[in-house]
Amino acid sequence: MAIVPAAGRGERLGFGVPKALVPVRGTALLTHAVRGLLDAGCVRHVVVAAPPTEVESTAALLRDEGLAADVVAGGADRTESVRLALRHAIKVVPDARVVLVHDAARCFTPAHVIRAVVAAVAAGAPAVIPVLPMADTVKQVDFGGTVLATPDRAALRVVQTPQGFDLATLTRAYAEAGDSATDDAGLVEKIGVPVATVPGHAYAMKITTPFDLAIAEFVLSAGVAP
Repeated sequence: MAIVPAAGRGERLGFGVPKALVPVRGTALLTHAVRGLLDAGCVRHVVVAAPPTEVESTAALLRDEGLAADVVAGGADRTESVRLALRHAIKVVPDARVVLVHDAARCFTPAHVIRAVVAAVAAGAPAVIPVLPMADTVKQVDFGGTVLATPDRAALRVVQTPQGFDLATLTRAYAEAGDSATDDAGLVEKIGVPVATVPGHAYAMKITTPFDLAIAEFVLSAGVAP
């Protein structure tokens, strides 16, 4: 089972539509993301959290593309959208064991990364995230912008999606979460559950800015296999 929070406004992309509906070579990011999950061969059910005003149009978009997914109204932020979609998912697939949370903006995540996350959870890890080593030097700064420290990047990783969880673990994390988080693994960390990692991929980049979109357009037009 997979949850796709897709209720974000995506203002930085400048299309005047929700981020998940921004097209890459004529096809919405959300469509690419849902198709990628289903084509990976290890996801049987997808629940999309869409903007409340776009539920019907989003469902129609996916239906017209031949993609089977439930679409529910999302919340005011990512955490609330996942919480609402998770509640729906548990009702429709009560016997699911592994649940993925995948950003529509990471719509070109290769199938082998999705399968690796699912396999790791199925093998017993309560939480699994795909990661990449950091290529850039990172600085810790104070609120005024003054550098406080230079963390050792050898111990740092860039986090991607889908993030995978044992359903009981993710349900507990959301039940006990008192605030929002930029990723679901962060909520799981807060309840003291270890989070494992698997190798991510450069194609799982998050499409947030027009520059990111241009890269995605180029990669897709080039037809380069991940």
